[in-house]
Amino acid sequence: MNLMCRILIIAGVLILLYLLAVMPRMIHRPDMEPFRKALYAHRGLHRNGSEAPENSMEAFRLAVKAGFGIELDVQLTKDRVPVVFHDYTLKRMCGAEGKVEDYTFEELQQFSLMGSDEKIPKFEEVCRLVSGKVPLIVELKIEKTDISVCTAADAVLKDYPGLYCIESFNPLGLFWYRRNRPGIVRGQLSEAFLLTPQNRNLLFFLLEMLLFNFLTKPDFIAYNHRHEANLSRRLCRGLYHNTAVAYTIKSEEELEQARKHFDIYIFDSFYPQRDGKI
Repeated sequence: MNLMCRILIIAGVLILLYLLAVMPRMIHRPDMEPFRKALYAHRGLHRNGSEAPENSMEAFRLAVKAGFGIELDVQLTKDRVPVVFHDYTLKRMCGAEGKVEDYTFEELQQFSLMGSDEKIPKFEEVCRLVSGKVPLIVELKIEKTDISVCTAADAVLKDYPGLYCIESFNPLGLFWYRRNRPGIVRGQLSEAFLLTPQNRNLLFFLLEMLLFNFLTKPDFIAYNHRHEANLSRRLCRGLYHNTAVAYTIKSEEELEQARKHFDIYIFDSFYPQRDGKI
């Protein structure tokens, strides 16, 4: 066997391994159509600096009233209470030091969200408020390897009366759901991590290129819409017909552009004009 044949064989094997690595769930796929019938308000229908800051009860009330689906973030407090809050640290939203996990739920109630009257809500309270009126996209915040938020969130959601799915940047959370709650729709979050200098390492390369899909078998890929050209993301949608979610759309123009490459849309910073199409 000459050198060229060997190179071609090696190249073919590498391509096959790559295609297998990025392959999402292909068997027993859930019906994603119900999720495509809504636009999703990022962290609720919020406006920071108002009485409806992000991930607040008021922002969720407004989203429900307007008929928008809701994307929200769940993490655990020091006493293992699942709360709805995006950042791991309190500085940006509450002007306080430390992380959410450094405080009990009761201790967190001393802080206000962006100077409003709103407090960090329990995930359970948000679920009671929404109560199936609009679909939910629940992002599980898993900073490192502690995946106990999966068990805590699932305990809240097990009797939830409406449509919901989970997503996470951390593949460990999706793997937990694959093993323990395979019937729940799960999605892999990603973006172009390598554009940020401190993220230029093997782990972030694997995450950006969706190379953990063979372990997590996601039902959808949620990708930063500005980086839609990522090869793995396009293969998941084009070759494997996996549902593509775009975040975070910030104008009508971006929404119209995203329709060419995605199937579900998470928006922020504007009020979408709905003319009968999603």
